[in-house]
Amino acid sequence: MAGVKISFLGTGAGASIHAAHTAIVLDSPDGTKVLLDASSGNSVFRNSASIGMAPEQFRHVLLSHDHADHMLGLPLIQLVHSRADPDGPPLEVHSGPSTLENVRLLCRASTPELSINGEGATNRRGRKVYQWHPSVAGQTAPLGPATNAACFPVDHIPGSIGWRVDCDGIPVVFSGDTVFSPSLVEAARGARVLIHEAFGTEEDREQADQAAHSVAGDVGKAASQAGVGELILTHLTGRYHENPQPLLDEVRRYYNGPVSVAHDLYQVEIS
Repeated sequence: MAGVKISFLGTGAGASIHAAHTAIVLDSPDGTKVLLDASSGNSVFRNSASIGMAPEQFRHVLLSHDHADHMLGLPLIQLVHSRADPDGPPLEVHSGPSTLENVRLLCRASTPELSINGEGATNRRGRKVYQWHPSVAGQTAPLGPATNAACFPVDHIPGSIGWRVDCDGIPVVFSGDTVFSPSLVEAARGARVLIHEAFGTEEDREQADQAAHSVAGDVGKAASQAGVGELILTHLTGRYHENPQPLLDEVRRYYNGPVSVAHDLYQVEIS
């Protein structure tokens, strides 16, 4: 059975100066490419190009929430997507209703020539360049012949969600930003891999709580309770990019499965 390839285009937390902001590509065995979060600036298409991946191949973008480090790259992704194939299909953007409302505000501010409504956006030629997909827990969105996604609520800012993507029978779960969340544990049960943010260690607890992020021990507890097959840490603060060992040590107090720490351009195949 073919595996799902996971490529990390950005792995840094909001204030990171050592890595790009969150963006992760899932290459499903059925040929579907899914982008989890849109980073900020032009890092998505710069980093994707550096690993031989054409950003215009991205058709579905799953956003976790509307913080700048997770969505500000979207207008530039759309620009590259549309220029590469001017008569091609629109960029399909999936997220919660409140996040999509702020995405529309972002697009109005950054690309004023677009005509934007509740269903999508068209350019001056009348070609649809965005399609909005409001996502609610309990609904499954088909993304490809054998790829689908479902969101679940997490505890970060209002409207924040995580995603469970079934890639031709291989379940991949992405936490988005969250504190320890029972809804994530439930959504991640039996997942082949859990991609989870890790703000810091227990000594960073006060700052993590203030920002509604998880420390590594919480991540280990979530992975253990969900019984996931593998855990990948991402969304790192600056102090752990060069030495992530304290994160790994803390996770392993609670989770006995394979654990890795992502970095920009990190790729792994899960079968």
